[in-house]
Amino acid sequence: MTILLMCLEFFKTGLLSVGGGLATLPFLYEMADRYPWFTRAQLGDMIAVSESTPGPMGVNMATYAGYTAFGVPGAVLATFSLVLPSILVILIVSRFLQRFQDSVLVKRILSGLRPASVGLIAAAGFGILKLALQIDPGADMWISWKALGTGLVLAGLYAVFGKKAHPILFIGLGAAAGLVMGL
Repeated sequence: MTILLMCLEFFKTGLLSVGGGLATLPFLYEMADRYPWFTRAQLGDMIAVSESTPGPMGVNMATYAGYTAFGVPGAVLATFSLVLPSILVILIVSRFLQRFQDSVLVKRILSGLRPASVGLIAAAGFGILKLALQIDPGADMWISWKALGTGLVLAGLYAVFGKKAHPILFIGLGAAAGLVMGL
């Protein structure tokens, strides 16, 4: 039953997260709070790994979460559950696209989805910022100054060398800083 519940949650995430991988984050935060499959701390690790590996972030995160909770079968089922709504929607839309491509109603629906996507992605961005800086207003040290300093240094390096250097360099520098400083 638990693995079926996980599949249902990832299916719901795939169905309702319009806007790509970052739009899945509010759903994943809710899963971390409601179920024992992964914690918010592990979610931060999932974000870091998903952003630094090839492939869509949402799919990578579903695979990781499924694997963490239920091993290889969980990884396969979580990934499939996340992408199944997209496959179904694409099949339905492609079938009727020619007939409704000039429809005012369809254009209005798509116009309404754009701001919703921006809102979900912005909320996810703030969540990642809070997680990255380890912001916990209830703690004695509510912000990690090491994390903030590391981020500012990496942002400065990117501003100076960003167009000339490969992004993997900055990912490597961030990982090295995390190891050295014990972030």
